[in-house]
Amino acid sequence: MTESKMNPKVDDFLIKAKQWKEEFVSLRSIIRDCGLTEEFKWKHPCYTFEGKNVVLIHGFKDYCALLFHKGALLKDPYGILIQQTENVQAARQIRFTNVKEIAEMEAILKDYIHDAVKVEKAGLEVDFKKETDYIIPEELHNKFNEIPALKTAFEALTPGRQRAYILYFSQAKQAKTRESRVEKYVKHILDGKGLNDK
Repeated sequence: MTESKMNPKVDDFLIKAKQWKEEFVSLRSIIRDCGLTEEFKWKHPCYTFEGKNVVLIHGFKDYCALLFHKGALLKDPYGILIQQTENVQAARQIRFTNVKEIAEMEAILKDYIHDAVKVEKAGLEVDFKKETDYIIPEELHNKFNEIPALKTAFEALTPGRQRAYILYFSQAKQAKTRESRVEKYVKHILDGKGLNDK
């Protein structure tokens, strides 16, 4: 495969990187060897195949990672793909804490990237749970009856935001806790914000 064209926005991202700079440069080099198109999305280097998102480079406080957009569909012979949280359905990460790890795994990483491209070539899609698979807790229903505008605001939220609220409210074992959680986020929902939006 041929090396892809460098994107100036990614160059800029790397120049400004305060943490994981060396690791990002190494990951970029590996991915570019795989012939993907280098783009810049969600404030991160993102690599696409025929317009489809394949893999993204991102960093956190304790690690940096490759994020495979359809990682749930990849074979994982080395057991290195990580599901960030139980609510993440499609994406999977491979995490790193230093540049040496990345260098040692170069051939493996390229295998995973090529596998991710095969998933796109085959047109495979992750079978997402539908919103109807998530049961709205009684406490939220009661609040909808009390404040009809809340139901309208909730239904206007993105499916992901709705799901996050439903899961958060439902996780509380006691009705009292569920009620207080719902109460706490009424204004947030009315303002069209997700659970973690400031």
